[in-house]
Amino acid sequence: MSNPNDSFSKTMLVVVASCLVCALVVSVAAVSLRPRQLEQRALDKQRNILAAAGIAAPEGRIPEVYHKYIDAKVIDLATGNFVDEVDPNTFDQRKAVKLKEFAQPVPPEVDIAGVRAISRLASVYIAHDDAGAVSTYVIPIHGQGLWSTMYAFLAIQPDGVTAKSVVYYDQGETPGLGGEVVNPLWIAQWDGKKLFNDQGEVALTVLKSTADPSDPNFAYQIDGLAGATLTSKGVHNSFVFWLGEYGFGPFLAKLRQGANNHG
Repeated sequence: MSNPNDSFSKTMLVVVASCLVCALVVSVAAVSLRPRQLEQRALDKQRNILAAAGIAAPEGRIPEVYHKYIDAKVIDLATGNFVDEVDPNTFDQRKAVKLKEFAQPVPPEVDIAGVRAISRLASVYIAHDDAGAVSTYVIPIHGQGLWSTMYAFLAIQPDGVTAKSVVYYDQGETPGLGGEVVNPLWIAQWDGKKLFNDQGEVALTVLKSTADPSDPNFAYQIDGLAGATLTSKGVHNSFVFWLGEYGFGPFLAKLRQGANNHG
């Protein structure tokens, strides 16, 4: 008569062996796919920056077009000046905020975007035309929506005042409501909108409703997202924060003043 314990031991041995084999297969797959994942992540970033800057690129030529027209830089947010302490082509602002040498907390009383902490260094992407002249500055921004942290690239004209476009590339808002931040019709209205008033104060406003062309402040107004009041508020707060003192405000102030170290 067979021993029941022998049967149980054999079963457990098979289970453990199967788990180890599966774990090994998953680990090998993860390691082998990692370079491909990083390549795709870089490609998506380049694609979104080009889209924000209004530069067309065939799918198979995105890296080529990106490197031809885009210069990555890193600035110190507090001063708005370029820095050389990190490589701008490998600097990851989203990871930097988790590193002690870069992270700095945002005081709760000014943290309207709900970011809690930011990196003291930030990326700026400078787009040039065929003649080599600066055509657009692209800056990364993020903030809390209703359901998610929403990440975007904001494209700004060389005057440091006028918006060109915005591209939300990572967000988890409700499709058809807050998710309309990716709707081309909503994005199109950003072109030509003013970010700052004549006094240099952040004046851009994302409304709760539709902007009225007869309103004297129409140049500063963006339509709210229908049925998504809280997401609209989150978008508004994100822009107010990142265009302000704790964000890219000092850098953009230098652009408006014609500082010659930003080209």
